Amino acid sequence: MADYDYIVIGAGAAGCVLANRLTADGTATLLLLEAGGPDRSPWIQVPIGYGRTFNDPRFNWMYQADPDPTLDNRSQFWPRGKVLGGSSSINAMVYVRGQPGDFDDWAAAGNPGWSFAEVLPYFRKLEDHPFGDPEYHGRTGPVGVSDVSAWVHPLCHRFLEACDTLGIPRTRDFNGAQSEGSGLWEVTIRDGVRESSANAYLRPVRHRANLTIRLRAQATRVLFDGRRAAGVEFVAGGARQAVQARREVILAGGAINSPQLLELSGIGDSELLRRFGIPVIAHSPAVGQGLQDHLAVNYYYRSRVPTLNNELAPFLGKVRAALRYALGGRSGPLAMSVNQAGAFLRSRAGLARPNMHVYFNPASYSTTTLGSTRRLMKPDPYPGFLMSFNTCRPVSRGSIHIRSLDPLKAPAIQPNALSAPEDVRDVFEGAQLLRRIAAAAPLAAIIEAEREPGAALTTEAQLLADFRRRSGSVFHACGTCMMGGDPRTAVLDARLRVRGATGLRVVDASAFPNVTSGNTNAAVMMLAEKGADLILQDSGAPQA
Repeated sequence: MADYDYIVIGAGAAGCVLANRLTADGTATLLLLEAGGPDRSPWIQVPIGYGRTFNDPRFNWMYQADPDPTLDNRSQFWPRGKVLGGSSSINAMVYVRGQPGDFDDWAAAGNPGWSFAEVLPYFRKLEDHPFGDPEYHGRTGPVGVSDVSAWVHPLCHRFLEACDTLGIPRTRDFNGAQSEGSGLWEVTIRDGVRESSANAYLRPVRHRANLTIRLRAQATRVLFDGRRAAGVEFVAGGARQAVQARREVILAGGAINSPQLLELSGIGDSELLRRFGIPVIAHSPAVGQGLQDHLAVNYYYRSRVPTLNNELAPFLGKVRAALRYALGGRSGPLAMSVNQAGAFLRSRAGLARPNMHVYFNPASYSTTTLGSTRRLMKPDPYPGFLMSFNTCRPVSRGSIHIRSLDPLKAPAIQPNALSAPEDVRDVFEGAQLLRRIAAAAPLAAIIEAEREPGAALTTEAQLLADFRRRSGSVFHACGTCMMGGDPRTAVLDARLRVRGATGLRVVDASAFPNVTSGNTNAAVMMLAEKGADLILQDSGAPQA
C-alpha cells in the first residue's frame, strides 16, 4: 500500500490550489485523486465552450436533484465538473468574490480568522489582476483575471445606461471598494483561454517529484485507524485500491461529493449511518445538511437590434467566430463568457446591503430545451437577450445524503429551494426590479417584446407561479459540511478540521457557513489558499 503525507480528494477549484501549495517546499508528498479525466478538450479551454460541457458526461457528473415540492415537484439538473479543474473547468468564468459582509458573517458564525479583512489577503494572493489596486487586488498570483470591458457586446452598454437612468450607480470593479451597483463582470480568462484552477495552479507544478496525480480514480471511503484518518480507498480501472496518509486526508470534492464521502466513511448522523449498516466513526448530524444555492429565473426579450444570437445562431456565424478565434489571436465571441454585465442591487429600502444579483446576457436561449439537454451553443434564431435575478443570500436550506451503500451512485439532492418565506418575497421584488430596468429608455427602445414570462403576467401570484415553473439552480451549491462554532450545526471547526476525527479536513464550498452573494469560484479558491496555510501551520511546515 503506497503512502503519502497528504491525500487530497478532488482536483477541482480547491484541490488544485491545495496540490500546489502543500507541495511547494519540495518535502511533503501529496496524492491528488480526481474521479474525472484530463482537461485537454478545446470545449474546456475555449471560454464559450462551457455551453457544451454544461451537458457533456465526459466532463460533468450530470447530477439530477430530487423532485422539489417548492418548485412544482420539478427535478432540476445540477451540473458539476468531473474533470481536472472540477467546476472551474466548466463554469461561466465570472470572477466575483462576494460582498464583504458575507465573510464578516462567516466570522460571526463562530469562525475566527474568516472576516473580510482576514480573507482579503488570500484573494490578493491568488490574483493576477489588471486593475492594479494594491488595497484590493494582487498582481503576482497564479489566477489570471481579465477586464473584458473593451470587448463586451454593445448591448451591455444599453443595460448599463438603463441602470443609470434608474439612479443605480456604476462600479468599475465588483471586487473593489464598491461592490454595489451595475457594471461589467471580471472573468477568469487569460489571453482568450479559460483560467481554470487546473490551468492556474496545477499545470505549472504538475511535474513536481513530490506530487502524484491520479485521474479517473474515484474515492469510495476514507480509511480510519480508530478516529484518525489513515488513508483512502478508491476505484480506478475497475479495481479497488488503497493508499495511506501519514499526515492528513483532505476532502475537496465539493458540496455534493464531500458530504457523500463523509457519510460513506462513517461520519454523519448516526441514525442515518446505522440505517445503511455503516460503522459510526463520529456522530455529526450536520453532515449533508445546510445545503444552500442560488436560484434564478431568466426573463427573455426579443430585440429590435442585433444581439449575440445574430452572430452565433447561424452555422456560418459559428464558422466565422471559430476562424476569428483560431486566426485572430484567440479573440471574438468564443473568447468571452456570454455572462458579460450585471448588478448587485437592493430591491427595497431599509436593507443594509444588496440582496439581488442581476445578470445581463446579450444572447437568449428561450427556444432550447431546459435541463441536462439544454444547448447553450444554439441560441434563439432571432435577435434576443435575457436578464435574470437571484437572491444574494437565500434563507432556504436543503440537504444531500447518501441513498445507497454504493459509492458510485449519486447521493440524494433535495434543494428545498424556495421553502423560506423571505425567499418567496424576493421573487416578486426581483421580477419588479428586472422589469424596471427593461422599461428604462435605453433598453425599452430596443425591446420588441418580453417573450417569457410575458407582459400578461403581472400579479405577485402569477410571477411566483412562473418562478416555481421555470427557475433553476445557478450552480453555487455550498454549506453541506459547514464550519462553525456549534457542533450541532457545523461539521468543521474554523481550521476546516472535521469534528470527531483527526487528520481529516474538508476544504471546498461545502465548508461555507453561508453562500456568498455572487458566483462562488473565487471564494472557493480563496478558502483553499487559506486552508493550505492552516494545514501547513498545523504541520509546522513553512507556508507557501
